[in-house]
Amino acid sequence: MNWTRYLLAAAVVGGLLLYLPACEQPAQSSKKLSRRAKNKLLIDSLAHFGALPQEVKSPRDNPLTPEKIKLGKLLFFDPILSGNRDVACASCHHPAFGFAENLELSVGVNGKGLGSSRHFRQPNDIPIVKRNAPTVVNAAYNGIDWLKRYEPEEAPMFWDVRVKSLEKQALEPIKALEEMRGRRYSQAEIIPEVVSRLNSIPAYLQLFEAAFGSHPAIREEHLAKALAAYQRSLIAPNSRFDRYMRGDKSAISLSEKEGFKQFIESGCGNCHNGPMFSDYQLHVLGVPENPLLEQPDMGPDSSYAFRTPTLRNLRFTAPYMHNGSLNTLQRVLEFYEDIAGGKMRNPNLSRDQLDPLVDAIELDVSKMAPIISFLNTLNDESVDRSVPESVPSGLPVGGNIQ
Repeated sequence: MNWTRYLLAAAVVGGLLLYLPACEQPAQSSKKLSRRAKNKLLIDSLAHFGALPQEVKSPRDNPLTPEKIKLGKLLFFDPILSGNRDVACASCHHPAFGFAENLELSVGVNGKGLGSSRHFRQPNDIPIVKRNAPTVVNAAYNGIDWLKRYEPEEAPMFWDVRVKSLEKQALEPIKALEEMRGRRYSQAEIIPEVVSRLNSIPAYLQLFEAAFGSHPAIREEHLAKALAAYQRSLIAPNSRFDRYMRGDKSAISLSEKEGFKQFIESGCGNCHNGPMFSDYQLHVLGVPENPLLEQPDMGPDSSYAFRTPTLRNLRFTAPYMHNGSLNTLQRVLEFYEDIAGGKMRNPNLSRDQLDPLVDAIELDVSKMAPIISFLNTLNDESVDRSVPESVPSGLPVGGNIQ
């Protein structure tokens, strides 16, 4: 038991309970015990939440520096990284939408526009990306547990946790046909092609030398590390909830405290826990299929299991779930109410295939507004949302987004 965190949780739960109206003493001791047991359960649960650390860890072989962040930012917004030179990382992870997209499923190669207005140009033979673009804000903390332990080299990435670390994640979209690669290059050809392009641009040669020292040429490893460094700099650890958990009891309102209590008692915290409100595990929930997909997305091992997303900055990252099929928080909570009550939303799954934690959900319409009110305390707009005026390639900043 970490007693420091337990005592902090006890202090916080005191703040949650003191605002409640005074009650008459229950007539039976069993009711007293029930209330005490419930309060202890709340304290024990609160020990599994906490404020985000205000600084992030970096891998031992990629310490964070201003030079790497500057370079990584330019690369993030430069469509030179895509096969057809029309898609940047920022095309689907734009600061205007919380570094997510405001689109159910991403439109990558051969796309035009930004956010909900993004669409394929015609003619088109590129498939839609089968998953919703998650925010990269706070991805630096991926894998953090309730004791604030995490290793950046082991940070789980993507909805299916198929790679670990921002460095390994950084190049995956470039290699994906529908995201950035396109049909002009094979998966084996695209990274060498992109590295060759970067080596032909004098401004990038200078930037890479400033970030990584003098080398004969830019390498794939440098590209991944620079992109990871910029993403690692995009943190938002000062939400009102963070300030509350650090001791500022006025940071959230009475109704938001009630929402936090309902969030815990409803079972939401069984998966959405720790400072990032995610256990980073794969769970089978039977999320409704997105009709934009021709074939169901069955996830890793055809299990229909997907990673628990963070609940931070939800105000900026709709629509929700791995396939963007639920466009409001109200609809997300209604979905959980349905599956807890035995109503399936995905015809490809049966009730007994769902994660056993679904049985612990106790949610009804009376709890939804307070919970949504609480979730809004997890928003933080302090992250750097600036966009470069230009990129070294001379291509449109952010790709074909106009």
